[in-house]
Amino acid sequence: MDKTVILYSLFLLAGVFISAISQVLLKKAALKKYESKIREYLNARVIIAYTLFIATTFMSILAYRGIPLSMGPVLEATSYIYVTIFGVKIFGEKINKGKIIALVLIISGIVISVFGQ
Repeated sequence: MDKTVILYSLFLLAGVFISAISQVLLKKAALKKYESKIREYLNARVIIAYTLFIATTFMSILAYRGIPLSMGPVLEATSYIYVTIFGVKIFGEKINKGKIIALVLIISGIVISVFGQ
């Protein structure tokens, strides 16, 4: 794999990570009670989260300039790992045997797909 592909891959992975952070912001906003319907959608967490989503969309567009099209969805699958870790650490969600097996399969698929070429 050449340096350009690695650089653009890291750029895409950073975008996926930021996207996972924005999902956390949206969930935190959804768990809070608001005094009006409009405040549910027009508050700092929601606005920041959607701004991050827009930014990560542009990051993905730029990343696809330097990586093969087939590699994008594989790298984007790392979001499952980030979301699971955030769920456990931030929201106190429990991780069970099924989730562990699923994460191992996802990581295995990523490794095989990226390094098995």
